[in-house]
Amino acid sequence: VEGRRAVLELLRAGRRRVRSVLLSGDAERDEVLDEIAELAGPSLRVANAEKVKAAARTDAHQGVVASAQPLQAADVDELLDADDAFLVALDGVTDPQNLGAVMRTAASAGATGIVLPRHRAVHVTPTVAKAAAGAIEHLPIAVVPGLPTALTRARELGVWSVGLDARADRSIFDVEVVTDPVLVVLGAEGAGLGRLTRQRCDVVAAIPLRGPLDSLNVSAAAAVACFEVARRRLG
Repeated sequence: VEGRRAVLELLRAGRRRVRSVLLSGDAERDEVLDEIAELAGPSLRVANAEKVKAAARTDAHQGVVASAQPLQAADVDELLDADDAFLVALDGVTDPQNLGAVMRTAASAGATGIVLPRHRAVHVTPTVAKAAAGAIEHLPIAVVPGLPTALTRARELGVWSVGLDARADRSIFDVEVVTDPVLVVLGAEGAGLGRLTRQRCDVVAAIPLRGPLDSLNVSAAAAVACFEVARRRLG
């Protein structure tokens, strides 16, 4: 886990054991680094910039790299069966920056979990953790063999599946069921939702676009959809 915000949230959450926190002695100190140093306690190691760079897996470690126990996968049935279920599922998203950004957005909008297919999809990597800015420490992640099967299970448990598709006739702003337990499903850019995934969604809706472009980045689409769910639930 690397990057100031990601490491800080790792330490704040306290959900998994932190083995070490490597901090560059050359890094410009700020309130975030000071809190990291305080929370890290005996696991803190101060090293030169080259040693921190060698330990990092991205070019944006911001002078701090932590090593921790692996994340534990969540049970998809437990996530779906929660009374306040508000989940986000990604179908065929392979860009780690996009996954990280979607996770950060989902956590900020109050989502209760994220669902990822096991195959043909990106999972949590150092790049994802950095882009998620700590969201991986707070947002349960379920990995399922296939998304269509998970959508069928969602229906059995009374959770609405709302797929986003630019070709849909219905607007995401007109979908009433988002105040109930809901699973928002987004596809990869270009390909969109897979055929079977789209068929298994209870509702398929689009984000109305007013300009000359015909699509949004998946993380931007997730932001619109997630905060529409949050707005409706607050309403």
